[in-house]
Amino acid sequence: MGNAETLDGLLGAVAAGDQSAFQRLYAATSAKLFGVIVRIVGRRDVAEEVLQDTYLAIWDHAGDFRTERGSPIAWMAAIGRNRALNRRRGERETVSLDDPDGAPMLADDAVAGADLDWAGAGADARRLHGCLESLEEGPRSCIVMALVEGYTHQELVKRLDCPLGTVKSWIRRGLSRLKDCLAV
Repeated sequence: MGNAETLDGLLGAVAAGDQSAFQRLYAATSAKLFGVIVRIVGRRDVAEEVLQDTYLAIWDHAGDFRTERGSPIAWMAAIGRNRALNRRRGERETVSLDDPDGAPMLADDAVAGADLDWAGAGADARRLHGCLESLEEGPRSCIVMALVEGYTHQELVKRLDCPLGTVKSWIRRGLSRLKDCLAV
């Protein structure tokens, strides 16, 4: 179990309300989705909650899946990844906006507006991967950590041990290069 045709059929049955198909879908995919989620949230207990939330969303939206847009597992992984990123962002320390030194730097508009649901886009995903590989290590790491893993600019500064201006420049210029590369 687990191949795209089988998962596609299970999602169709889930969309029709088949609880048995939902159980089989869960058995076939939960380990992979759990791995994606735990990598993002970093804690097993939180990942278990996010996984449950992910499968509730899959149950509710199984009818929205379209094979022409990607594979079933990529669609489900995108749901899990988005829920995990939302959870991670929601659990960040809250600071007063009156304390600019303590306020987290959120990703700029270019980052916030980027569409990251490319995991199951097939040929588009391969093109994006190739374009990412063409970037230097610094910009590539910043973009992946910011957009896929949900790191803020301040977290990237600490993690990469480089100035804030460098992080912002890497992300801004890297996204511009990705846009140019994908436009070709």
